[in-house]
Amino acid sequence: MSSILLGSIEAGGTKFVCAVGDMDFKVQEQTSFPTGDPEETMKKVIDFFSAYDISAIAIGSFGPVDIDPHSENYGKILATPKLEWRGFDILSALKKYFDLPIYLTTDVNASAFGEYTMGAAKDANSCVYFTVGTGIGGGVIQNGEFIGGLTHLEMGHTFVKRHPDDIDFEGVCPYHGADCLEGAASGPSLQARTGLRGETVTEEHDVWDIEAYYIAQLALNTRLNFAPEKIIFGGGVMQQEHLMSKVRSIFTELNNGYVEVPPLEDYIVNPAIPENGSATVGNFALALRELNK
Repeated sequence: MSSILLGSIEAGGTKFVCAVGDMDFKVQEQTSFPTGDPEETMKKVIDFFSAYDISAIAIGSFGPVDIDPHSENYGKILATPKLEWRGFDILSALKKYFDLPIYLTTDVNASAFGEYTMGAAKDANSCVYFTVGTGIGGGVIQNGEFIGGLTHLEMGHTFVKRHPDDIDFEGVCPYHGADCLEGAASGPSLQARTGLRGETVTEEHDVWDIEAYYIAQLALNTRLNFAPEKIIFGGGVMQQEHLMSKVRSIFTELNNGYVEVPPLEDYIVNPAIPENGSATVGNFALALRELNK
């Protein structure tokens, strides 16, 4: 059993990260490359894994993607803004070359499972993981299983109450303007308001109060809707401690003592797996689970 190797594919809209890991979910080899068109990108994926005797693979893909095994579109990328990937069957493209168990989920679900397995929620039975970056997405785990139904969750498009100083902002979501989280609080929304990338905006800028107001709403709605044991915020926007502090403070104001929560420094947290490795660890764990079926 110690010789078993597991494959991880973090299929992002900007880049693919492919890794081979052992039974302890430790990376043995890893590569990354920009996301090109499906043909050239999948050739690089297949070439990488063909060099290893892997036993199972898990894919955490950008989306929307059909992850329902009973659906006629299972395995296909759906209405993504990356037009060349629309309708592409990423699962079949792998199965054509690898006759082994392959598990497909969303990229944020993979990150959630990594944090659930070996990260911030490793001692919990439930957690919700969000990525806040170019887009906003969320994955929910309850007793080791993902929450979902008709499709995977689209928590980044949850509607929010506008900040009083943000009423005139038009937002960046092509579907909901500034009325949903992605439109109001994703990385591009910061740049649309300030003309600067988020990592270059100073801590003192008022835009962080606006950002924290929306993220705190997301955290409170998550507590009310799912009552998880951990709420984890990953992604580039959330890698700033001053923002997390503001989120926790506004969360307390919005909650107004209504529901009980653990100490917020232990409840609303950043990922515990270093070097953006949550999705890779999650994929290793999901690949092993699929193999054990």
